[in-house]
Amino acid sequence: MAVFVALFLAVAGVAGVLTATAESPEIALENPEIDASQGESIDVGGESYVVADISESETDGGQTVISGTLERNFTAETSETWANGSTVSVDDREWRVEIPGENATEFTLVEVLDRQAILGADDAAENETVTLEDGEYVAVTDNSGERTLVPVDEYFPAPEERTYATGETIQYDGQTVTVDNVTAGGAVLVWETTETETVEVAQQSTVTLGGTDYVAHFPDASTLRMSTDIEAYEAQVSEIERFDQYNSGLSRVLVLSVLSSIMLAGMAFIPSRY
Repeated sequence: MAVFVALFLAVAGVAGVLTATAESPEIALENPEIDASQGESIDVGGESYVVADISESETDGGQTVISGTLERNFTAETSETWANGSTVSVDDREWRVEIPGENATEFTLVEVLDRQAILGADDAAENETVTLEDGEYVAVTDNSGERTLVPVDEYFPAPEERTYATGETIQYDGQTVTVDNVTAGGAVLVWETTETETVEVAQQSTVTLGGTDYVAHFPDASTLRMSTDIEAYEAQVSEIERFDQYNSGLSRVLVLSVLSSIMLAGMAFIPSRY
């Protein structure tokens, strides 16, 4: 019995030593195409990205994970169509879009007068126009108290008009826009805007940038490395999985050997019935 106990303890000792001294392999990207810290710029496929963020977070199980964000600013063309007869706001004023004819190459912005504001600012005029069979009038009372009806075309100022042809520019919504095309139905205006593309990068994830696949790795909470050698990365992952399996097996051997030794030692003290 003592021999078997010693044998199991020896096996347990060897398994324990191997478990304690074994070093788990880690992911190490050799010669990565990208090795950058937060705030640095990287060039990928002719495009420039910025490592906008690298941060740590905890999962529900308490495990710490690292992730990052890449950002790229690019220029995009934006367009807007002003339909014939529609109202648009330019220079903080309202304008009506007028396009003459089917084959027009230009359009006109006709100012939409704020008649109510004009009438409200004139103490001599009534706040509402008067409509008769022969037209629309503004009622004006002079200093003597005499009330006169003035045709609206004579009372209100002539609206301002602005005409634009294809290829000309307009200051609209704080930017310079170009008249790209004019048809009977409307005018198409185009301009360039700066937009931001955001790419979320997770630990050991595959990210496609510029048509190329990269595997991402964060060696710490301040560095991002990315490599196109995905096969080498997958080989390292397989090696880590094998190590975990072997280590788990040794741990089970250690536990079983210790338990067996205890059981055998206990059996040695059981009194014989004979």
